[in-house]
Amino acid sequence: MSSIIEMINVNFIAQGKKLVKNVSLCFEEGKAVALIGPSGCGKSTVLKLAAGLLPPDQGEVLFRGRSIARMGRIENLLFRREAAVVFQDSALWANQNLFQILELPLKVHFPSMAKTEREQRIEAVVAEVGYKKGLGIRPAQLSMGEQKLLGFARALLCRPRLLYLDEWTESLDPNASQRLVNLVKKYKEEGVSVILVTHDMAIIHELSDITVMILGGQIFLRVTREQIAGDEDLSLYIERGMAS
Repeated sequence: MSSIIEMINVNFIAQGKKLVKNVSLCFEEGKAVALIGPSGCGKSTVLKLAAGLLPPDQGEVLFRGRSIARMGRIENLLFRREAAVVFQDSALWANQNLFQILELPLKVHFPSMAKTEREQRIEAVVAEVGYKKGLGIRPAQLSMGEQKLLGFARALLCRPRLLYLDEWTESLDPNASQRLVNLVKKYKEEGVSVILVTHDMAIIHELSDITVMILGGQIFLRVTREQIAGDEDLSLYIERGMAS
């Protein structure tokens, strides 16, 4: 199977400290890869590098064989339409209402789309994630869990083929969390590729084809779904490693 994202000897330095060290990873089309590890291990940084949100200090990140850092404006715009990020803090603009926040990606990526079609797509996606309040309010009027739902909805609007999910179920109640997990499973069955960061072992068992443990900014362990399912000691080791 071909790779959708490939990281080749990637290093990243911030404030004089090397946070990511010689990371090489291949993310296959249609697969889900979980990046795990204790807090501060570098997994969210690896995800942001894989998403092209941070430029590596050394090495390359390729999207279907093309360097993200070397893409021109049009090529990068097409990549951004195909690849959507759900941020850990939701990253909703404070000075816009929810409808404006959701409408913007459609305006950018589908400028000829009629307003009625934008409204219909927003309405459908909001219902799909289970958000029930109005869209005329601002993010400050939402709980953290509601903000997570809107951040996830925004990521789905352009019907991406690659989802980057950074602790996207955190702050959600169990029912809302399972709803989003089920949605990701549905999209994965439709061929969408997923790169996710989580501390939740249940999500790893449900979604992940490959699990990669990051420690000290380096790859410490890479295991398959079958290896985890067939080895209770390995499963417990991974769970403890996320909490340490």
